[in-house]
Amino acid sequence: MTLDAETRHPLRVRRPDLGFSAADVPRHWFGGSAVASHMANGVNLLFPLGERFFVRSVRHFLDRIQDDPALLAQVKVFAGQEGAHAAAHERYFRLLEEQGYRIAPFLRQYDRIAYGFLEGVTSHELHLAITVALEHYTAIMAENALSLGVLEQAHPAVRALLLWHAAEEIEHKSVAFDVLARVNPSYGLRMAGMAFATVGLVSFWAAATLMLLSQDGIDRATALAQLRETQRQRPVARTVFLRGLREYLRPGFHPTDNANEGLAASYLQSVGLA
Repeated sequence: MTLDAETRHPLRVRRPDLGFSAADVPRHWFGGSAVASHMANGVNLLFPLGERFFVRSVRHFLDRIQDDPALLAQVKVFAGQEGAHAAAHERYFRLLEEQGYRIAPFLRQYDRIAYGFLEGVTSHELHLAITVALEHYTAIMAENALSLGVLEQAHPAVRALLLWHAAEEIEHKSVAFDVLARVNPSYGLRMAGMAFATVGLVSFWAAATLMLLSQDGIDRATALAQLRETQRQRPVARTVFLRGLREYLRPGFHPTDNANEGLAASYLQSVGLA
């Protein structure tokens, strides 16, 4: 299933004025919890390189969708939105560095493994399928952020960054999927992308979180115990990964099956970004 031109949601690039200062944002900005803060920081570290990979993966197939001007237009705005997200999260990186965290070594390793090596030895079609799967996960995380109040205890400056990002992830959740459906609608390819996406996201997210907790002087055994307790209170494994897999495994799945566009529209309207 793909969307026709009449049902595609109009997109636009926004660049809200977001400011981060170590003088204003505490190290443990998520309800005073080191674990909750670094779980969020950990996935934030993955975003800029990941989003630029998404854009490369989709744009590689522009020649295959030339007969669909509506989808072409959405791809252009998708790339603009993802570029704006990457730039905003990199500004947030400077806050982490001001707070004393050494993130550059992790980012170099992440780049070397995920994009220097793995991207170099796998196919462009698989890159697109991985992008589609990760877009599905981010849309679910976005829905949870906007509907379940999971960011209520976050510092307002960081919450503004994450909710703007969340709303736009919902807005463009179908773009990469519709490109893949035109390029190669194989269920097997879609599942291969999901396998790579799940293993990669879990592994790099966990590594980033543990790295940050270690820099706070929390040993690995204690960190893992605290992560398990945080998972009990905020079950990301169930609400994101298990839900994501359950939905995605259905052969006829399309991102619009999750009717969460109203959440994004309401939030953007509420902050003057509609």
